[in-house]
Order: sequence, then C-alpha cells, then structure tokens
Amino acid sequence: MRATLNPLPRIVVAAPSSGCGKTTVAVGVMAALAESRRVQPVMVGPDYIDPMYHTLACGRPSRNLDTWMVSPARARALFDRAVADADVAVIEGVMGLFDGYAGDSESGSTAEVAKLLGAPVILVMDVSRMARSAGAIALGCQMFDPALKIAGVICNYVGGARHAEWARQAIESTGIPVLGCLPRAEALRVPERHLGLHTAVERQAEAAQFARRAAELLRAHVDVDRLLANAVQAALQPLLSGLDLRPLSDDVFTPATPSPVSPVRIAVARDEAFCFYYEDNLDLLRAAGAEIVFFSPLRDVDLPAGAQGVYIGGGYPELYAEQLASNLAMRAALRRAHQAGLPIYAECGGLMLLTERLVDLQGRAHEMAGLVPGIARMQSRLSMGYRRVVARRDTLLLPAGHAARGHEFHYSTWETPDAIAEWRAYDIAPRAELSPAEETRAEGFAFGNLLASYVHLHFAAEPELARRFVAACRVAPGVGEGHVTGA
Repeated sequence: MRATLNPLPRIVVAAPSSGCGKTTVAVGVMAALAESRRVQPVMVGPDYIDPMYHTLACGRPSRNLDTWMVSPARARALFDRAVADADVAVIEGVMGLFDGYAGDSESGSTAEVAKLLGAPVILVMDVSRMARSAGAIALGCQMFDPALKIAGVICNYVGGARHAEWARQAIESTGIPVLGCLPRAEALRVPERHLGLHTAVERQAEAAQFARRAAELLRAHVDVDRLLANAVQAALQPLLSGLDLRPLSDDVFTPATPSPVSPVRIAVARDEAFCFYYEDNLDLLRAAGAEIVFFSPLRDVDLPAGAQGVYIGGGYPELYAEQLASNLAMRAALRRAHQAGLPIYAECGGLMLLTERLVDLQGRAHEMAGLVPGIARMQSRLSMGYRRVVARRDTLLLPAGHAARGHEFHYSTWETPDAIAEWRAYDIAPRAELSPAEETRAEGFAFGNLLASYVHLHFAAEPELARRFVAACRVAPGVGEGHVTGA
C-alpha cells in the first residue's frame, strides 16, 4: 500500500562521490531559499557537522534521516513531523548517491532516502578533470536505478565558459538538464581536520559568511527558480518506490503513558567540545517528559540547578583537552553527580571526558573526570561504521539482551584495565549485524547509574531508550546547587 505524501516541495542534493562540493551547494540552496521561505534542512546518514551549517543557513534545526539505523517507515514519519510547518525541504545526501551500508544494497543511501521521500535528485558533479565524460557519469547514475529521478545536474569546479559548455552539452545529450555551472571558489571550502569539517559552533561568524557566500554563488550561476520548480513538482507526484509507508501505529513522540506534570531536568552538554547530537534524540527525551537544560563542560563550573540526569554527547574533547582538564570545578561537579546517584549517559566524546585521562595527538596527558576507568588515547587510525549493539547487562538505556542501532566515528582508543571486563556494556560484531558465526567484541562501560560508550545511538530506532533514561532520571535525587557559569 502506498502512503499519501505530505504535499511539501522537496529536493535532494547528492553527488556521485564525496568531495564534489555537495555541502557547499546544499548550504547555498538552503540559504538562498531561506531568504523568503521556511526551509527544513535534512541530512542523510549519521553526519553531525553538516547539519550545523544547515541549521545556521535555515534558522531551524536540521534533521538526520538514516534508513539503516531507523526503519524506512519511521524515517518517513520523522521527516513528516519535521516539515509540518515548513515551505520546502532541502535534503543533503551522504557520500556518493548509492553509497550506504553495503555494496549490494541501497540501505542507508541517499538514493534510498530520495525514493522514500519521492524527492527528485540534483546531482552535483565535480567536472574539473572531465568534459564529455560528465555525460556518461550522469547517465550512469540515472540508469543504475531507473526508479530514482535525477532532475538536474549542477556542474562544479568548471574551468571557464568553454569547459562549462562542453560539460553541459555532454550531460544534456542524455536528456538530463544542467541547472548551472559553478566556477572554482576556493574561498568557499570549509577547513577540514581529522573528523571532517570544522563545526559551525566553533566558527559561527565564518560559518554565517560561508552560508551567505554560498547563496550568492548559487544565485549567480544556478537556475534556482528551476531547481525550486522541481521541488514543487515532487509534491504533486506519487511516491516512486513500492515501500509500505502507512503511518506507524505508534507515534514515537507520544509517551506510552501520560507524562507527570513536573518534567525531569536533564543536563545536556553543549559547547564547542560537545556538539554531536541528533535533534530527534533530544525531542524524544522531551516527549518522554524531560526538560533539556544545556551546560558547557568547558566554561560552566557546576551542573544546572535541579538536574536529575546528565547526557554528554560526542564532539572534539581532544581539541579542548587542556581547557577541560583545567575546569576543576566541572570535573568535581560530575563526580558529585555520579556519587549522588544521577544517571549519566555519555557517548564517544562524552566517554572520553569521563575517563581518567585523555592523551592528545602530541602525547600530552590531560586529567579528565575519572568516572570511567582507563585512558582515552588519540591515534591516527579511524574507527567508524554502523553498529548493532546488544546489552550485556541491564543499563540506563537497554535491558540485558536487548539490541539497538548506532554508529562509531572516532580517532581515539580507550585503554582499559582488565578488571572492568564484567562491567562492559555491549557486545558488538565486527560488522553491523550480529550473527552466531561472528566473533563479537565488548564495548562500553555500564556501572550503576553510569553508561558510557563510543557508539552513538539513534533513539528513534528504539524509542524505549529515551523513555527508560527519563524514567531513571525521574527517581534521581537531583542537583541542589545553583548553576554557575564561569567567565
């Protein structure tokens, strides 16, 4: 059975591979349209950094849609909720158009999400080292999955008028229109480092200027009206895929039982060092009865007054290790909260903050909060990929034996003493799917009111995660002291 689509204009900005400039184009499209419309930004996949630029360009939180971590039907439900009061949705793809969980499946790919949303694809192509071959690539992307609609191409990094014309002729000979050709714009390249782009939180003024310049570039060289017309047309066409997208019988944002009158105050770390969160995770905590109160482990000297739980997400603690180590008051506040019985959930960067020490890339050791045994040590090797975790024991989020989906993305290792083996939180297979034939490895730390792991979990995949955490926080004693912010 095919569901009725939300009649909202939508467009996907994708590319044949990473490095084609799709983030610049996506942010430019968002910023240009946001000048006169309510634009809902969306990011395909588990990326945290690009959505920060989306949020800045559109003035509303970007949402992640990941059809491996969350079922396609639930991803559609999340999308429909996000766009309820928007005029248009602009979706940035992840990696290459068809890249997802595996080589023989579109699961988790931009192509799957585009079909899921009935959204046409604008393909951003790096044509800097080709001309006529651009036509072959565009046609190949369209023919690889005929159910996917490639509505147009934006040629990026063109070398001049003749180069642009040759690329345009080649692509349009396949029947796919070219919506514009962008010249090389080195000033619009966002600086990168070991985990990707610099975040918009760290460089707000520069990020705002980046969004403005990207919008100017798009308006000068791309037919934005024609691009928008494709988005509008998508709202009038039936869904292209045969997926059963009937509404879910349960609304993941509706608590299983009516929420008590008084909300549960959960302190969420958010600053330059800790800024990796799925917006839907925070919304699901609110739906379960939480009041989210943000604090800064870098600058604040205590947790928010009345906090009954703590959530520390990922980010770049290694870049701010010296400042985190020097904030003795916050480290002490986290230890007091733990001793008082407040539930504390930490993932990736949060895990690193809670270890005994963090050793940076220069080999310098920095004292951390000391709630998790062991040392977080930076290294040059990246650990990344989707993960399906199974709880070894009862934890804040999962009962023993229950599974959840998430992903890892970190350049540090957690060196642990053998004595904590019995307090490991999860079993994880080398691949994302657990099977009896595969050897598992232990991950995370679960002890009493504390759960810490490298794995980022998407609460929408298992809404009980948020409900269970809020329930644990509700019976916690709470922090009685006031929230004091450092200078």
